[in-house]
Amino acid sequence: MDKQIGTVTHYYDKIGVAVIKLIAPVKVGDTVKFSGHDQEFTQEVKSMQLEHQNIDKGKKGQEIAIKVDQSIKEKDKVYLV
Repeated sequence: MDKQIGTVTHYYDKIGVAVIKLIAPVKVGDTVKFSGHDQEFTQEVKSMQLEHQNIDKGKKGQEIAIKVDQSIKEKDKVYLV
């Protein structure tokens, strides 16, 4: 079963970046699923940033930014696959 790790709090459509408020840790290389608003897709986390610095893993409580392959919306749920 997929475990929810966070919620999208912002989406920058011009650069294809999602800001995710984490409720569980995630790291580069993990596969995540975005779900909500009648759409769902899965992708690998290739990189992430915290306050414009590249990081390898995000911790619970942090708001991280990751590049996403498709457009998403605020409040979409993020799961670890």
